[in-house]
Amino acid sequence: MAGNVDIIKEKVLYKGWSVLKQYIISYTRRDHKVEQQIREIYNSGDGAAVLLYNPDERKILLIRQFRLPVLLHGHPDGFIIECCAGMLDNLDPEAAIIKEIEEETGYKISHVEKIYEAFATPGAHMEKIHFYSGIYHANMKITQGGGRSSEQEDIELIEYNYSEIPTLLQSEQIIDAKTIILLQWAMRALM
Repeated sequence: MAGNVDIIKEKVLYKGWSVLKQYIISYTRRDHKVEQQIREIYNSGDGAAVLLYNPDERKILLIRQFRLPVLLHGHPDGFIIECCAGMLDNLDPEAAIIKEIEEETGYKISHVEKIYEAFATPGAHMEKIHFYSGIYHANMKITQGGGRSSEQEDIELIEYNYSEIPTLLQSEQIIDAKTIILLQWAMRALM
């Protein structure tokens, strides 16, 4: 592994939608002290997220859907506003997000721009998110969208004016980290 880390043991604790593994490592600190650490790491694969925007109408397109962890954490109904996103599912990130855009929003987009990539929660999760922006127009709408019933998705589309982005962020209407990141990008790039 890296010069200051040796994996002593790796054990699968759970395998389902995600894989949960326990690692026992030998870690050499900066002060040269060697310590043994135990970590549980989730791996559900990498993901991609996109902020769709319409430059002619100066609008962005977000989605609203139910998230069980949000409900379990005390949110009143578990429905949150997010950007379009999904897991890569063995596709390259660009192909994956173009597929998600069509499934979730009904828009057929042929091109997206990569903004950056970042780890979601690197302390316990291996997921890296690939962030994109993409242009949409009314004539690109080919289906209703709303997600795939086979994936138990029930997605509502919501358009906002560019001018509403600061209020969305300041009012705490957006509580999803990937969407906050993309809206902050939009404030710099689109406004």
